Amino acid sequence: MSLSRTFLDVRPLRSSPVFRRLLVGRTVSVLGGFMTMVTVMYQVWDMTRSTAWTGAVGLAQALPLVVFGLFAGAWVDRADRRRVFLAATVGQAVCSVLLAVQGFTGHVPVGAVLGLVAVQSAFGALGAPAAGVFVPRLLPKDQVGAGLALNHVAAQAMMFLGPALAGVLLARYGIGVCYLLDAASFGLAFYGAFGLPALPPQGEPSRAGLRGVLDGLRFLAGHRVVRGALITDLAATVLSFPVSLYPLVNAERFGDDPRTLGLFLSAMALGGITATALSGPLTRLARPGLVMLCGAGTWGAALVLFGLATNPWSGLALLVLAGAADATSVVSRSTIVQTRTPDALLGRVTAAEAIVGQAGPSLGNVRGGLLAGWTSGTTALISGGLMCLLAVAAVSVTTPELRGGAGRLDGP
Repeated sequence: MSLSRTFLDVRPLRSSPVFRRLLVGRTVSVLGGFMTMVTVMYQVWDMTRSTAWTGAVGLAQALPLVVFGLFAGAWVDRADRRRVFLAATVGQAVCSVLLAVQGFTGHVPVGAVLGLVAVQSAFGALGAPAAGVFVPRLLPKDQVGAGLALNHVAAQAMMFLGPALAGVLLARYGIGVCYLLDAASFGLAFYGAFGLPALPPQGEPSRAGLRGVLDGLRFLAGHRVVRGALITDLAATVLSFPVSLYPLVNAERFGDDPRTLGLFLSAMALGGITATALSGPLTRLARPGLVMLCGAGTWGAALVLFGLATNPWSGLALLVLAGAADATSVVSRSTIVQTRTPDALLGRVTAAEAIVGQAGPSLGNVRGGLLAGWTSGTTALISGGLMCLLAVAAVSVTTPELRGGAGRLDGP
C-alpha cells in the first residue's frame, strides 16, 4: 500500500470546491462552538458557584435536540436543505450576539443565559439534519466516508484548540469577546453554505408533522443495516461511556493527581485525531459495517483494560486506543447512515443519529456515575466495557447484513 493511501483521504478537497468551502466554514464554527461551551460554563459557575447550575448547562444544550430533533428532521425533508441550514445558522449567530451583549453588560440572570443557550441549541437541532445531506449530495459515493472523516478530524482538532483558546481569551478579554467571536464564526459557516445549489429532497417529500416523524421511525425500524449502526453506537455509549468516572478512577488508581485527570480527555481526543488522520485505508473499504463493529468492540475492550490498569501511562495509552476506536466507529456509522438512507428521509435519519450521539454519552455518564456510587469506579469501567462487548457481539450476530454484502457501500 502506498504511503499516500495510508493517511486521511483528501480526494473530496480536490474534487469538490463547494465541500472544501463548507469544511473551512464548519471548522471555524466548531471552534467557536467549543469556545462558547467553555465560556458558558465559566460564566454560569462565576454567577452561581453551583455545580447544579453548571450541570443545567448540559441540559439546556441537550433537551432541545432531543425534543425537537425528529420534528426538525421531518421539516428538513420537506424543504430546500440549503435554505434551512442558512436560516439555522443566522439564528445561532443571533443567539451568540445576544450572549455577547449580556456578557458585556453583566446584568442578566442565569436563567436568561441558559435560555439563550437552549434557543441556540434548538437552531442547531434544525441545522444539523439539514447539513446531513451535504456530504452525500456533493461527493461521489466512494468519497462519502472520506468527506465524513475530514469533518471528524477537523472537529477533533477544534476540540483540542477551542477550550484552550477560550481560556486565554477569557483571562485577557472577558466573556463578551468570546461570545462575539463565536458569532463571527457563524458568518464563515454561512459563507461556506451560501454557494451551495438548491438541495430539495430527492423523491417524495416528508409528510407534515407527526406523520413525517413516524415515517422516519418506520424506516429506521425496517432498515436493518441503518438500525444496527445506530443501536451499536447507542449501546456502546450508554453501557460504557467513561467520562463521569474519570475523577473517581483518578483518585482510586492514580493518586488523585490533577495532571493525570487533565490528560484523560486529551488522550481520547489524541486517539481520535490520530485514527482519523490515518483513516485512508478504512474509508476506502467497501465494508463500513464491519469496520464499525470492530471499532466499537475495540472501544469496549480498551475500557476494560483501562479499568484494570494501575500505571498512569499505560492507562493513558489505553484511552488513546479507545479514542481511536471511537473515531473509527463514528465515521463508519455516519458513512452507513448517509449512504444507505434515501435522500428524502436523510434529514429525519440524521436527526435520529444526532440524538443518539447526544443522548448516548449523557445516559452513559449517568449509568457510570450511579454504578460507581454503589460499587467503585473500577467496577463501573470494567462492567461497562464488558457489556459493550456483549452488545456489539449481539448486534453482529443478529444483524449479519452489517458484516456482509448489505453492509457494503456497493451492496444492495
